[in-house]
Amino acid sequence: MAQRRELNVFSWSFLDAITCGFGAVVLTFVIINAQVAERARDSKAELLGETTLLEEEVLDARKNLVRLRNSLSDDQQDERVLAAEAARLATLLARMQAEVEARGDSSARRESVEQLRADIRQLEESNQRLAERSAARAGSGQRQRSFVGDGNRQYLTGIRMDGKHVLILLDASTSMLGRSYVNVVRFRNMPDGRKIRAPKWQQAVRTVDWLTTQMQPGMKLQVYAFNEQAGAVLGGSEGRWIDAKDSREIDAAMAAVRKLVPGKGTSLINAFEVVKQLQPQPDNIFLITDGLPTQGTKPPPQVEEVKEERRVKFMVEAMRTLPRRLPVNILLFPMDGDPNAAGYFWQLAMQSGGSLLTPTQDWP
Repeated sequence: MAQRRELNVFSWSFLDAITCGFGAVVLTFVIINAQVAERARDSKAELLGETTLLEEEVLDARKNLVRLRNSLSDDQQDERVLAAEAARLATLLARMQAEVEARGDSSARRESVEQLRADIRQLEESNQRLAERSAARAGSGQRQRSFVGDGNRQYLTGIRMDGKHVLILLDASTSMLGRSYVNVVRFRNMPDGRKIRAPKWQQAVRTVDWLTTQMQPGMKLQVYAFNEQAGAVLGGSEGRWIDAKDSREIDAAMAAVRKLVPGKGTSLINAFEVVKQLQPQPDNIFLITDGLPTQGTKPPPQVEEVKEERRVKFMVEAMRTLPRRLPVNILLFPMDGDPNAAGYFWQLAMQSGGSLLTPTQDWP
C-alpha cells in the first residue's frame, strides 16, 4: 500500500503567492507615494505663485504710498517756497511804495510797484491752491471725532464701516452688567452709580464711542438703547438722523450713553422695530449685545426664568422683522452659560450680509 503524501502548507507555491502579493502592495504604495509627492509639488508651486503675486501687490502698494508721501512733501515744500517768495515781494513792495511817496518818483517806478502787486497776488493764489490740495490729501478719511484707546487696539477687521445712514443699537439690559450670571446678580443689587462702572458695561460704552469716531463726513447716524423697549439715547432725536459733522449732537448722545443704567430684560424684536421709525431707513446696523433675547414684544406677566427654547423663539421672531439686505454687524460680548447665542447671531450676520465679532476684553 502506497504511503500518503504529506501536505506542506509552506510549499514553494504558497511562498510564491505571498511574495507576489507583497510585491503588489509595495508597488501600489510606490505609485500612491509618487502621486502624493507630485500633487504636493503642484500645490507648493501654486502657493508659491500666489505668495509671489501677493508680495508684488504689497510692493506696488508700498511704492504708491511712498510716491504719495513724496508728492505731498513736494507740495508742502512748494507751499513754503511760495510763502517765502510772497513775503519777500511784499517787503520789496512796501519799500518801493515808501520810496515813491517820499520822492514823488516817475510813472515807471509806479508801474513797477503795480507789477509787484500783481506778482504777489499770483503767488498768493498759487499758495492757496497748493494749501487746498494738501489739505484735501491730508484730510481724506479724516474723522469728525477722535478716540484714544490703550496701545494699538483701535481697529476691527472684517466689519463694514460704510453706509450713509448708520444705526447703532446698544443692549442696555441687566445682563450687560457682567460676563457671568453671578456677576450680573452681584451688580444688579448695587447702586446705579456702581452699575454704570461695571467693566462689561463700560466696554460697551467705549465701543459706541469708538464707532461714532469712525463716521466720515457726509454720513448720518443714530444711537438707540434697548432693553424691554427701545429709544434714542439723545432726547428729542427720535425718528431722525444726526449728521456726522454735528460733533455737538454726537457728544451729547455720548454723554447720554454714559448716564445709562443697564436694567430689565432684553427684547430684540422691539430694538429692530426702530428700523421702521427712521426715514430713510438705515443701510448699516451695529448691534452691541451679549446673548439671546429674554422676551418678545411684551414683557412676561411675572418675573420668571426664560428657558432656552423660548429665547431661541424670540430670536427667530426678531430676525424675521428685519428688512432684507440690511447688513447687521454684531459686536457680541458673550455671557457664560449662553452657548447658542453665538450660533444664532452668526446666522443673523450671514443672512443680512453683515459680520459677527467678539472683541477682547481690553478693546477698544
